[in-house]
Amino acid sequence: MGQVSGPQSGGGGSSVAPSRSILPDKQLAPAGIVHASDQSVMIEESHRRSALFGLAPESRPDYSPIQRADLVCRVDENRGLYSHALPVMETLYEQIINTHSMVILTDAQGTILHTMGDDDFLEKADRVALCAGVAWSEQSKGTNAIGTAIAEQAPTLVHADQHYLAVNHFLTCSAAPIIDHQGRLIGVLDVTGDQRSFHKHTMALVRMSAQMIENQLFSAAFDDAITLHFHSRPEFIGTLMEGIASFSMSGRFLSANRSGLFQLGLPLSALQTHTFSSLFGMPVSALFDHYRASTPTLLDLCLHTGVRVSARAELRPASLFFQSESKLQDNAPSRAERSAARREDGRKETTRQQRLSSLHYLDTGDEKVAAIIHKVNLVMGRDIPILITGETGTGKELLAQAIHNDSPRADGPFIAVNCASIPESLIESELFGYEDGAFTGARKKGSTGKILQANGGSLFLDEIGDMPLALQARLLRVLQERLVMPLGSNKSIPVNVALICATNRNLRDMIAKAQFREDLYYRLNGLVVRLPPLRERGDLEVVIHRLLAAEANGEPPTVSPEVMALFKRHNWPGNFRQLTNLLRTAIVMAGTAREVKIEHLPEDFLDDVGQLPASSDIVLPGSAKADPGQGNVRLEDVELLTIQKSLDEHRGNVSAAARALGVSRNTIYRKLQK
Repeated sequence: MGQVSGPQSGGGGSSVAPSRSILPDKQLAPAGIVHASDQSVMIEESHRRSALFGLAPESRPDYSPIQRADLVCRVDENRGLYSHALPVMETLYEQIINTHSMVILTDAQGTILHTMGDDDFLEKADRVALCAGVAWSEQSKGTNAIGTAIAEQAPTLVHADQHYLAVNHFLTCSAAPIIDHQGRLIGVLDVTGDQRSFHKHTMALVRMSAQMIENQLFSAAFDDAITLHFHSRPEFIGTLMEGIASFSMSGRFLSANRSGLFQLGLPLSALQTHTFSSLFGMPVSALFDHYRASTPTLLDLCLHTGVRVSARAELRPASLFFQSESKLQDNAPSRAERSAARREDGRKETTRQQRLSSLHYLDTGDEKVAAIIHKVNLVMGRDIPILITGETGTGKELLAQAIHNDSPRADGPFIAVNCASIPESLIESELFGYEDGAFTGARKKGSTGKILQANGGSLFLDEIGDMPLALQARLLRVLQERLVMPLGSNKSIPVNVALICATNRNLRDMIAKAQFREDLYYRLNGLVVRLPPLRERGDLEVVIHRLLAAEANGEPPTVSPEVMALFKRHNWPGNFRQLTNLLRTAIVMAGTAREVKIEHLPEDFLDDVGQLPASSDIVLPGSAKADPGQGNVRLEDVELLTIQKSLDEHRGNVSAAARALGVSRNTIYRKLQK
């Protein structure tokens, strides 16, 4: 894998100043296609501009980057662009890896914000300062793909000696501008490589990647809106070719992506006077009625131009149910309700500011975990499902909770569902909810299912591999349509959740055995991460110290070198669950001692590592031998109390108690028999 350069910290909104408007003054086709003849004219005009800037072809320009602090501020000003572009850049880089190339992101002025590329080419790139913080506008570097794409507001290919400066003739560069929902140029995506590695398909990859970033930025710009995905060919809906247009809940036009503007045939300024009804020939009320149907299909609409299109709408009202803006006004909360809501919002904000970054807390020095956290940060908040795999007890739910806590949905609910612990006969009603009288024994007034409870937040489906096949089909439909129909109801309710799933099973093997739906698997695995088991981690000491700090009342004890050596030798089949319960017992056994020693460890663990003491009647510090008048506290007694407490918590279920304690069922039976 190549190296990555660029500042590690991003910052606040996506505003760029100054920015340039591509639309409506200069309307581009969906992919921003520029023909060869136009490209040649573009290069000639750029060379003339370069000369007017006072540059000479043989001159060596200023390659010095801006100050580090200024670069961090620049990234901060372009946080929206930066965060949406990074995962797309990684995907693009994977497509061009080992081609002596690099992927570059710049701001609207051509200053490089981030790069990633092949190690061998990065050395050459450093010679011409293709690194974060260096400006590549035409004014500073003459004709080059980045600067010329900004000047022409169009995709630009500059190959070899087409570069104005001779020092850049060894390069081949393909760049595409990135625009926001207001039609402003906010950055450039570029692939630069050795001119000998030129490939004609690179430009197409860059254009498509830039369009992907634009579509993601567009979708993130409108939370409380109707967003329509449309195309004259229904198979293109959901692809980069689809048009996207957003409207207020009353139907007022807000904006459209580049493909949407192209299909509508009007510039952005002209569309501002239109409504959903005037553009697509359907009242907003009819759109709502369509999506209240039990099985909504693709819409068949007619554009104002007479062209028929197929469409799919996403309805994201502030309220759970579809309401027009006028109805929302009629149902406006009272002054007291608004005041209480403001107090609650303030409390949430204070809590959030005080909360440490949960993902940061989990980053304790292990390279594999750090890589997982890096990938999660790239996709978080991008409507990309996350699938967490790993052995039992590796912390999958903890990671899911951390993802939610650090996401834009942190103030929304986090709903966890263990698909293995709910009886098969109840899991459908638990997930989807039910109406009053839906089945015998149903609660009066019905029940809101877990999916709807997670609306506006995150839904964590643990042990997804144990979900019955029949329910997998229903879940897939909910994920595709973002609509939930409770049992016994004939109305679909819109839902907006971030999906996180986890499993310790091999879903691919289950697919091969027809035990898991292949289409659902590919809907869930937007980002797949594998949490390493405890025995594979290189941060065991840090983890132990943090667990001790979390479990101890007051100052946590330390761990003796002999005990730490045993911990490092152990295989930890129960992973974190086993380690946490072992440390809880050790803290109790250590009493007021400030160090956990071998005599404080459970007998099972010592037996596993071959360090069982001669006597199990271990006396705690502060007991009768050390402090007359107090009775002995035996290790067996503490173990039995811990087992009994776990059995009580799990209503006598030995298997569940064993899993919670990180031991086998046979161990519990053996201890109870004693």
